[in-house]
Amino acid sequence: MSSTSVPKDGNPAVPNLPYFTPQHAADPGVPFTPSSGTPTLFTPLKIRSKTLRNRIIVAPMCQYSTAASGPDIGKLTDYHVATLGHYALKGAGLVFIEATGVQPNGRITPNCPGLWSDAQTESVKRVSDFIKSQGALSGIQLAHAGRKSSTIPPWIAASFNKPSVRASKQAGGWPDDVVGPMGGPENSWDGKGLAEDGGFYPPRQLTISDIQETVSAFAQSARRAVEAGIDVIEIHAAHGYLIHQFLSPITNQRTDQYGGSFENRTRLLVEVIEAVRAQIPTDMPLFLRVSSTEWMEETDLGKRYGSWDVESTMQLSRQLPALGVDLLDVSSGGNHPQQRINMFSSKDYQTKIANQIRQMMKTHQLKLLIGAVGLITEAEQARDIVEDGLDKSIGEEATAAKEMTDTSGGKEPMADVILVARQFMREPEWVLKVAWKLGVDVAWPSQFLRVRFPKI
Repeated sequence: MSSTSVPKDGNPAVPNLPYFTPQHAADPGVPFTPSSGTPTLFTPLKIRSKTLRNRIIVAPMCQYSTAASGPDIGKLTDYHVATLGHYALKGAGLVFIEATGVQPNGRITPNCPGLWSDAQTESVKRVSDFIKSQGALSGIQLAHAGRKSSTIPPWIAASFNKPSVRASKQAGGWPDDVVGPMGGPENSWDGKGLAEDGGFYPPRQLTISDIQETVSAFAQSARRAVEAGIDVIEIHAAHGYLIHQFLSPITNQRTDQYGGSFENRTRLLVEVIEAVRAQIPTDMPLFLRVSSTEWMEETDLGKRYGSWDVESTMQLSRQLPALGVDLLDVSSGGNHPQQRINMFSSKDYQTKIANQIRQMMKTHQLKLLIGAVGLITEAEQARDIVEDGLDKSIGEEATAAKEMTDTSGGKEPMADVILVARQFMREPEWVLKVAWKLGVDVAWPSQFLRVRFPKI
């Protein structure tokens, strides 16, 4: 580089940060020369006032790495800057902070993050600021675990050879404040109540007043997220957590306005969406994660009570645009141990459902972006521990990701964005690897240019 081409300011900094981090010469994960032949996966997507630099999103992933008590309870730490920041550095379009409790008893474990207090806002801002300094959008998933709360981190449970272990008061848990649509030992997640081999506490039934407080808690957490500079909020209504528990006729047999009919069972979710939307700017994107089916249709419980299934999700989806939801994040399962699918040995079950919902919305001329998660399951299963196997699988992942969002030749995509979780934990540079395998010449972080993959 000649002296005349050196920026007059030397190594320019990202502005408005209390520390130095260099401004990238080009945005990581973005093609240098976009063209009509660029895969849709690597084209930008504008949602309200925010633009994703590509269609690859880091899904929320629980890390169980915040303080369980004291002045730093629930606050994000340097660990979250290091992990989430690295996904942003390596080119992801949007990086989500994991499920964040809107109330203290809404955490899955005592070590999960929270945003129920103004004291927690600054820690979220610090993580969000760094994510955005690398060119990505920052997101946060607001959640309440309901009857699946007050457990210990899974790797500790695994040391006891159990899938789940209750978090006692001594471990920072809240045995007397686990809540759900229904109460009593029979309504613990695993149905084992306080039996020695059980892994969940019996919940107490939420009162109408409790429900109203929970709705308000979602709204106030959303306000704090805005104050922290978060770009995108996602409401967690999947995987057997509180809102999902209300949606399902299996776990919600209330006889008041929050149980019974479809309208009543979706009331809590609708009220949460409306409350959150009222607290955030009109130009801020709002996502919703649902379990599109709880895989209970073929069980005795499902046949007796009915269940939350794909048709239920479609009925809900048709209401979402009018409520101000911009994107539906389509997952499945998690609400009952009797579910009739092994999600980790199935292939593209969720992506097919996502596509089904997307086509239905188009037929009804309703605008709702669709996010698909789980598309690389088949490639993960095909992985081998040898180097050739790894190289083969990243090619399969790249092809699957491209085909999910492809619009070339007038093709109708299966989804508008993809959400990837576990693979980012294995390979934080997954975006850059996918681009390389697809032959897309994307920018790398300035600090990593010397180790860029060679062009294929």
